[in-house]
Amino acid sequence: MSAAPAETLSLAVGGPEAGTIAALGENNLAMRAARLLAGEARRPGAAPPGAALYLDKRLPAASGIGGGSSDAAATLRALDRIWDHPLDPAALATLALKLGADTPACLAARPVWIGGIGERVEAAAGVPPAGIVLANPRRSLATPDVFAARRAAFSADGRFDPMPRDAAALAAILGERRNDLTEAALSLLPDIAPMLERLARLPGALLARMSGSGATCFALFGDRAAALAAGAELARTEPLWWTEAGALMNAPPPVETATGRADG
Repeated sequence: MSAAPAETLSLAVGGPEAGTIAALGENNLAMRAARLLAGEARRPGAAPPGAALYLDKRLPAASGIGGGSSDAAATLRALDRIWDHPLDPAALATLALKLGADTPACLAARPVWIGGIGERVEAAAGVPPAGIVLANPRRSLATPDVFAARRAAFSADGRFDPMPRDAAALAAILGERRNDLTEAALSLLPDIAPMLERLARLPGALLARMSGSGATCFALFGDRAAALAAGAELARTEPLWWTEAGALMNAPPPVETATGRADG
């Protein structure tokens, strides 16, 4: 997401996944976030603040990896800077929650523990370096549908302390836990099962799990190099899937505006 000062609010969308949100028009989460913050930042008697926003859409929509929420969070972070911090951090986080349960976590832009419905956000310090490969079968899966299909009770709190020292230990701890939405997602989209199996078979894969409410799944690796190699193999052998590889983030990215970027 990039932003520059302007008299009115506007949003242009580009990037490889722009088509996945084209039907939303200006009702996508980035523009909703901009209008929401503009309403809060408007001074009495003054016109609403403006900005020219550009969204470089790279994550597929309705894929369980918080793409729309991260777009909204990046918008809030960028406009907060452009409009000279009209809200304190707590108020900004409260505003983020109105846009979705995972938007406050995206606003933090670092590893966090989440509580409640997403309103309790605490830093998860010391996450070990690890590589990650993401894959999506190019099938959208609506979060409300997955929750509606869920039958089992939710698991107990899955936090752990201390934080593992390396990726293998992290994968071992996560292997003792589960994604409570996986069974429901599988009932709606059986394509997730073979994708999980394929990710688990990638060279160097330590753990394979579904992300969020699906349909995207991920595999953890010992480091970024191993993930990039595995991701290249997956992209070559499964060309119809959306795939991405990289590393876990352990600190917030820099926020730049006017001539730069604001990544949420």
